[in-house]
Amino acid sequence: MKASPESADLTERLARLIDTSGPISVAHYMAEANAHYYATRDPLGEAGDFTTSPEISQMFGELAGLWLADLWQRAGEPANACYIELGPGRGTLAADALRAMRMAGLQPPVHFVETSPVLREAQRARVPNAHWHDDFSTLPDDAPLLIVANEFFDALPVRQLVAAKRGWHELLVTHEAGRFERIPGPSIPAPLAKAAPGTIVETSPASLSVVRELAQRLCAQGGAALIVDYGHEQSGTGDTVQAVERHGFADAWQRPGARDLTAHVDFAALKRAAEGEGVRAFGPTTQGEWLQRMGIDVRAALLAKSAPERADEIEAARLRLTAPDQMGNLFKVMALTAPGWPFPAGFE
Repeated sequence: MKASPESADLTERLARLIDTSGPISVAHYMAEANAHYYATRDPLGEAGDFTTSPEISQMFGELAGLWLADLWQRAGEPANACYIELGPGRGTLAADALRAMRMAGLQPPVHFVETSPVLREAQRARVPNAHWHDDFSTLPDDAPLLIVANEFFDALPVRQLVAAKRGWHELLVTHEAGRFERIPGPSIPAPLAKAAPGTIVETSPASLSVVRELAQRLCAQGGAALIVDYGHEQSGTGDTVQAVERHGFADAWQRPGARDLTAHVDFAALKRAAEGEGVRAFGPTTQGEWLQRMGIDVRAALLAKSAPERADEIEAARLRLTAPDQMGNLFKVMALTAPGWPFPAGFE
C-alpha cells in the first residue's frame, strides 16, 4: 500500500531530523506518529483501523454512565459535577453514558480533552453541547470531576530500555535505507535489576504525568475516574509497541502517521503514581469481570427482549466485550476515587 502524501511528509520530516540531529527516542517517534495519525483521520469502525468497546455495543457506555451516576448519588449528588472524557473517539461512549446518567437524574456539563479536529467534528455530531480542551489546564477547577479514559493511555508514548552485558541502554530510532529501525543508544544509569541481554523494559513518563494530574484534581475537587485499556496488571518486561492498520497488525517502524501505534498499559505503575498523590485506587480487574459485575448480562437480556430481531447481534457483542478469549481478559479496568468518596461498584 502506498503511503498517503501526509504520512510520506512525516516520514521525510523524521528522516531529516534523524539525519541532522541523530537518532530519536522511541517516545519521540511514537508521539510524532500518533499526533499526525489522530489529527488527520477518524480511525474507528469497519472503514477505519480498529474498533473500540463503545463502538461494539451501547451496553459499554451505558454501564460506564451508570457506574458514574451510582458514585455521584452515594457521594451526596453534588450539583456541579462535570463529566470529563479523555480521548473520546467519536463521542459514542459519552452519548451512551450521558443517556444512562440522565435516567439516574444526573445531567452534568460535558468536557472533552481532544486535539484532533477530525474527531472533534464527530464528537460534536453526537454531543453538540460539549466543551473541548486541548489539555487538562482549562478543565473546570471548582467542581467534582467524573472522568472516563477508555483506550487513552495505550496511545501515549513509551520509552524502551534494553539490557546489555554491562547495564542498560535506551533504544533509539534511526533511519537507514528508507526504513526506521531501533538501535541501542549510549549506556544510561537506570535503577533496574540486572537482566538477560536483550531484555526490554518500557516506561511511560507521559502516562504517569497524566494519572498524577488526574489524581491531584480528584483530591482537590472530588470525583472519580474510570480507566479502561489493554495492558498488564503487574509491571514486567517485553516489547509491546505495535501498530494496527485496517484491523490487522502492521509494521510499527514504517509509514509513521499512517497507522495507530500503541503499547500495553502498565496498570501497576499507574496505580502507584495515582496513590502517591493521595487518591484511592481500585483494581485493575478484567473488563469481562467488571462488565459482568455491573450487570451486562441483565442489560443484554433486556435489549434482546425489546428487539428480538437483534438478539444474535446483542449476544455476539456481549461475548466480544466479556469473553476471556476476546476482549474480556486483555482489557483491564481501574478506578480512582477522591478521598471521602464511596467505594466504586464493580470492584472487590
